Amino acid sequence: MKTDMVEEFHGADAAVGKSFHDLPIHSVVQSNIDRLGFVRMTPIQERTLPISLAGRDVAGQAQTGTGKTAAFLIAIMTRLLTHPPARKAGRPGPRSLIVAPTRELAVQIEADAVGLGEGTGLKIGAVYGGVDYDKQRRMLAEGLDILIGTPGRLIDYFKQKVYTLDGIEVLVIDEADRMFDMGFIPDLRYMLRRMPKYDRRQSMLFSATLSARVMELSYEHMNNPEKVSVSPEQITAERVKQALYHVERREKLPLLLGILQREAPNRTLIFVNTKRQGERLAERLTRFGRETRAITGDIPQKKRLRMLSDFKEGQLPVLVATDVASRGLHIEGVTHVINYDLPQDPEDYVHRIGRTARAGAEGTAISLACEEFVFGLEAIEELIGHKIPVEWASEEMFVEVGHALRERAGESAVSPRGGAGRPGGRPQRRRQS
Repeated sequence: MKTDMVEEFHGADAAVGKSFHDLPIHSVVQSNIDRLGFVRMTPIQERTLPISLAGRDVAGQAQTGTGKTAAFLIAIMTRLLTHPPARKAGRPGPRSLIVAPTRELAVQIEADAVGLGEGTGLKIGAVYGGVDYDKQRRMLAEGLDILIGTPGRLIDYFKQKVYTLDGIEVLVIDEADRMFDMGFIPDLRYMLRRMPKYDRRQSMLFSATLSARVMELSYEHMNNPEKVSVSPEQITAERVKQALYHVERREKLPLLLGILQREAPNRTLIFVNTKRQGERLAERLTRFGRETRAITGDIPQKKRLRMLSDFKEGQLPVLVATDVASRGLHIEGVTHVINYDLPQDPEDYVHRIGRTARAGAEGTAISLACEEFVFGLEAIEELIGHKIPVEWASEEMFVEVGHALRERAGESAVSPRGGAGRPGGRPQRRRQS
């Protein structure tokens, strides 16, 4: 369990944070923190836990890998263990609800909760699509203290009267910005209207950015939440080496092959803007000798989890993903993030590069800016507060595709094309400015 949770405790600058022992955390939960080997808090933990442990509402800006999951789980468990339940007769219902936009995030939160909740007696469970429907239904019917789930599956069981929401004492909305992006706000509001009023429960909201729409949601459904922010500059940590290449669209694949050849990364996450592009790129990289899979929203859950497991264990060196499909992925040891397509939303750039340099490690984020997506570069640099260093690709970095295929097949490495093996046979690359 420790290896799964290390990033939830060890974020940037965690070594200089205060000790968990400085806070009024329940003794059993504190013992689990000690057992897992964690002492110092990350910045988001240090700033939110004093508020949430005092029973007040929090709206926190924090993205994956900063320790936010542990922050709200510690607060939830301490609250439930120190306040005896006031159960009513009737349908079973959880005391705490954690709403996540994706099943991967729900799975990870559940795993972290089980680790922190060992020996507490708290019943913990998660519901999400793609797995045994009746098994999850039975689990809910038997009763849970902490329920984790995605909006669709949560509402499905609620409408069937499998459980009730009238006993919610602590609510967490995780990755609120993605709730908007994925169209889940109507579902979220449906559940909020069926819980105790905002002044009769504790609520915590976390989002990579506290945009106007996210703050409006918090002010509408929370009790004077205290705003805690982690700036984009802190999120794009010093440990992430960023680089940008200006490249024509048709040259992106040859340059990507050259980057992978030069960097020899152990574990690479490549981002694209569309599902179709992801599937095509994964197929082509595999043909060129780079075992690759694309993670998309329509992959069956069992296959999806197996793919993620292979990537985490190092059996699958390259994973291609879209922004939506990648949300909630908690993967340690990602050495390189490559933006094959520059994101259209600047906030997605922060989400993407945050996948590397986790748990105190160093990482590299490389972006390919072609004519189709370069228009988003200015907004990205404005958000992160600095220019992304531009690097120039030498002629040797561009791997001629036919050359790669012949080398893969064990044929001669001599290219029959002009231009020193460059795509299109052009003798000299145009220098960008």
